[in-house]
Amino acid sequence: MTMTGFVGLGRMGRPMASNLCRKGFRLVVHDVNPAPVRELELLQARAAGTVAEVAGASDIIVTMLPNPAVVEQVVAGPSGVLAHAKRGSLVMDMSTVDPLTTDRLVAAARAKGLAFVDAPVGRLASHADRGESLFMVGAEDEDFQRVKPLLEAMGNTIHHCGGPGTGTRTKLVNNFLAVVSCQLNAEALALSQKFGLTLEKTLEVIYGTTAFNGQLKIAWPAKVLAGDIDPGFTIDLAHKDLSLIVEAANAAKVPMPLAAAAREAFSSARSRGFGLKDFSAMANAHCELAGIEKPRLKPART
Repeated sequence: MTMTGFVGLGRMGRPMASNLCRKGFRLVVHDVNPAPVRELELLQARAAGTVAEVAGASDIIVTMLPNPAVVEQVVAGPSGVLAHAKRGSLVMDMSTVDPLTTDRLVAAARAKGLAFVDAPVGRLASHADRGESLFMVGAEDEDFQRVKPLLEAMGNTIHHCGGPGTGTRTKLVNNFLAVVSCQLNAEALALSQKFGLTLEKTLEVIYGTTAFNGQLKIAWPAKVLAGDIDPGFTIDLAHKDLSLIVEAANAAKVPMPLAAAAREAFSSARSRGFGLKDFSAMANAHCELAGIEKPRLKPART
């Protein structure tokens, strides 16, 4: 039976690896934090002390890591996946990175006789908990078929976007809209509060017009507007994604002034201590900046 390695057991990686264990996949896992490794051991995963140990024991190695520098070190560094993986193995990176990082890793993997798939994740950590993630996959057709059972065990929506690198690029386009909408929402709700409008009626109006978006109707009422800013996806990570988006757009000579402005709004929030809060907390950050009371929905009557 195929052995799957999983490196990176953070807020997204841990539930994904857990779902694989619960659905009968054999896993060997590693993380710099020992706590989630112990949790996975309780689900019959095998703990590994190093990335090299994971790579040498696995047929498919999955990485879910916080930023491009860490991905390159873990995958292509001297003690990393490519240096210790068996020939014919497949590496699937599910992190959000810039396209040039993915392209370098694809080339490096091929030079070692390894396949490489980029499969960044859509939706939130709560979806990962329930096995309802969405994946944007860049892969050759035969490699896509190899990883498809894993993806089906971790999520319920899988998009094969094209060859290697297309998943990463699709994720940046998607996250540009998702992240920038947080700043748009923050400004809109701050303005509504300054105008003295009731939050409930303002949202009711917006939900019935083309101004509606999923952040404001689906994510925010369950998070910041309910007073919950514990991280599912942090402002720090959203800022990282916006930086990747702006840099990739600059490299492609595509002007994106709103993306650059939104990144600086997220920079402002980070400088004021919001970096580790959920990205919906942009509403709190912006209202604080404007000296306005934070928007909160009244609890529904029972």
